[in-house]
Amino acid sequence: MGVWKTRTSGSEIQQGAGPAGPAETSPGPAGPAAPERGVNVANIGKSITIRGDVSGEEDLIIEGRVEGRVELANHHLTVGPNGHIEAEIVAKEVTIIGRVSGNVTATERTEIQESGRLDGDLLSPRLLVQEGAQVNGSVTMKSPTAISSAKTTQQAELQAPSEQAG
Repeated sequence: MGVWKTRTSGSEIQQGAGPAGPAETSPGPAGPAAPERGVNVANIGKSITIRGDVSGEEDLIIEGRVEGRVELANHHLTVGPNGHIEAEIVAKEVTIIGRVSGNVTATERTEIQESGRLDGDLLSPRLLVQEGAQVNGSVTMKSPTAISSAKTTQQAELQAPSEQAG
């Protein structure tokens, strides 16, 4: 028997049965809290180390190590239980289950779960911190429009010195 996909209201649902039985579409209970949307999700496994910038146009789960900058302006970043990030993070939504060292800017929502640890400043309009989570840094809660305009101003300031020098 084969496995086929059926499109239902904008999301894909995998159906059918292969040689091993019915197809699984969700991670097991031991997996990280994956984004609930029906969109593509990329994974960085726990044996992977990335040094540099990571950006993309899909949700991302990081179980490995990233050093540099992570930018997912319109998407959800999940730092899994094995994830260790030493980077500046900019994303629409951020869920921290592992460790983050660096500043985090979320334009919609940030969640730090019980095992999560953030060492850095946080800018987000909505914040959920579970009991046992650790936050070491300042927390600023502003509306999404205030965060967007602050990012635009910051980018303009970064570009201005290079334009004056040339």
